[in-house]
Amino acid sequence: MDSDPDTGPSPSRIAAGWRRDVTRIDVALYAAVARTPTPVLDRAMARLSHAANYSRLSLASAAVLAATGGRTGRRAAAQGLAAIAVTSSVVNLVAKPLGGRRRPDRAGQAVPVARHVPMPASTSFPSGHAAAAFAFAAGVGRVLPPAGIPLHGLAALVAYSRVHTGVHYPGDVIAGALIGTTLAQLTTRALEGRRTRVH
Repeated sequence: MDSDPDTGPSPSRIAAGWRRDVTRIDVALYAAVARTPTPVLDRAMARLSHAANYSRLSLASAAVLAATGGRTGRRAAAQGLAAIAVTSSVVNLVAKPLGGRRRPDRAGQAVPVARHVPMPASTSFPSGHAAAAFAFAAGVGRVLPPAGIPLHGLAALVAYSRVHTGVHYPGDVIAGALIGTTLAQLTTRALEGRRTRVH
């Protein structure tokens, strides 16, 4: 039995209700973005989303930091790239298979064609783009806080671009951002601990 007249609904039924409601909100937010006309943003978001494939924006940022930031810049770049490596592995090998969420129905929600980027074949939850972008920003910010500020702003734009282009639900990118940030903190702490022991 799922409930008792004296105690009310069981915890499992309450949890299932929460999941249903959160999913409804997630889908409604996706639909709201899809039906909001934003012709100026459409191409910009599509280009940004495409540019973020394979963490290209983070790789370019790491190259700039390493070339111009001296020893601290090189260490920040290395920590950011390490955070991406760990995060991408966890997201693609563990989180996405466990999440198993189908990609949004972009045609059914009438996402404007001008926004479209190729729909990935992988599952939707969590967003790998958001996870990697936030992991890099958090990894760099741990060593070089001033650089972490614009990188977090860029990561937020990349995350939003995945919703705007119709390939992710908002919940996917929020989860990706949280996972990327958390794994970056764990990765950089491990690297810093190892560096301290070596020195």
